[in-house]
Amino acid sequence: MVLFSTTGFFTSLIRALNLRMAIIQIILIILILFGLLPAVGKADGRQPAPGDYHPPPAALVEQARRILTEVPLIDGHNDVPWQYRDRVQNHLDRIDFGRSTAGLSKPMHTDIPRLRAGHVGGLFWSVYIPVELAGPGAVRLTLEQIDLVHRLIEKYPDDLELALTADDIVRIHKAGKVASLIGMEGGHSIENSLGALRQLYRVGARYMTITHWNNVDWADAATALPEHDGLTAFGEEVIREMNRLGMLVDLSHVSAATMHDVLDVTAAPVIFSHSSAYALFQYPRNVPDDVLKRVRKNKGVVMVNFVGSFISEEVGLHYFAHEGEQTRLKEFFPADSARVRRGMEAWLEEHPYPQATVADVADHIDHIKKVAGIDYIGIGSDFDGISRPPIGLEDVSAFPNLIAELLRRGYSEQEVKKVAGLNLLRVFREAEKVASRLQRTTAPSDALIEELDGQLTTD
Repeated sequence: MVLFSTTGFFTSLIRALNLRMAIIQIILIILILFGLLPAVGKADGRQPAPGDYHPPPAALVEQARRILTEVPLIDGHNDVPWQYRDRVQNHLDRIDFGRSTAGLSKPMHTDIPRLRAGHVGGLFWSVYIPVELAGPGAVRLTLEQIDLVHRLIEKYPDDLELALTADDIVRIHKAGKVASLIGMEGGHSIENSLGALRQLYRVGARYMTITHWNNVDWADAATALPEHDGLTAFGEEVIREMNRLGMLVDLSHVSAATMHDVLDVTAAPVIFSHSSAYALFQYPRNVPDDVLKRVRKNKGVVMVNFVGSFISEEVGLHYFAHEGEQTRLKEFFPADSARVRRGMEAWLEEHPYPQATVADVADHIDHIKKVAGIDYIGIGSDFDGISRPPIGLEDVSAFPNLIAELLRRGYSEQEVKKVAGLNLLRVFREAEKVASRLQRTTAPSDALIEELDGQLTTD
């Protein structure tokens, strides 16, 4: 009996995921087919993680709120700009950000009232564009997302203010507003152009994630088959130019080889804007321990992510099983989307979604503290880029719950202040110092990818 078309299945799977993920998913699909997958559980009326979750005491939550009036909580990654593009084609007036967005037909995690309730002091708005739009036009699309952020800030001047420096964040937080920074998510945004990189910095971008889900022409991603064994020569030049500008180098999404190559090249501390600890769950978007040790030496920061499939083994295995079952059904019924939908509904009845909790996030913070140290941890939620946030961290209003959970675990007030934002501020300031020094001695790079990576054709 032929279970599925192996050629189409394995080709699509390996293109989408790296080899380790492909192997894991293949094994899970085999287990599903033969009914041998207890890991994702049967529907028994109880989901272990939510059932085991106990909120921190109210007194600790109030202590957390008071702490966040003293230091800015800085979130490394929020995807509200993409929500505007995806839902309303960047028509700002079609989503009232000044009121709760929780009641929308597809609820959002972020709005001004909940930012206020969560005592958010600053955040990086991600100006993400999909990897499928890489190539000519990517810079224009990125500029449109940056423009959206500027317009959002201008529309709500009593609540939001553009931040371009570490000192801006501190000043804006003291003024009672949310410091709004801009982060580019994926090197495809610059179209292999250092000139584009410089101009995007000029209009406000203060970090760039080196890749997204796919490789770029000069760096390998964590979730694609390797092409470059990390950085190419042009990729190294991108890192040096980011250092010269003072743009933070973000290593979320990149392969381990790319992480190591960047750490070999960079003159400034790096960030991981939304990543977690690989040792706790072996998802390739997470940071291995050997890299965590190098982050300590580099004096960078890993901003722990809230994505359930990154931070919880149970949720991650369910994700792989879900994707495997969906792929299997599409292979069985390639022209019958309704049959696939019914099959997935039945599968989810049998295997309901588990859910991560705030305790899972704190576990990753604990691990990074153990391996790298308290000075190298931050927070990078990925709110409005995720579908099922952890219990206890349902939206941006819930950040004090994470701080309270850390206090419950014995973290001192100074330690939680570092995690909340002081560590990111230190990294930002050091990147600014490196840029000031480099700009006195180094001209802007006019290198071309064709020259450095051997692709230049001449007459």
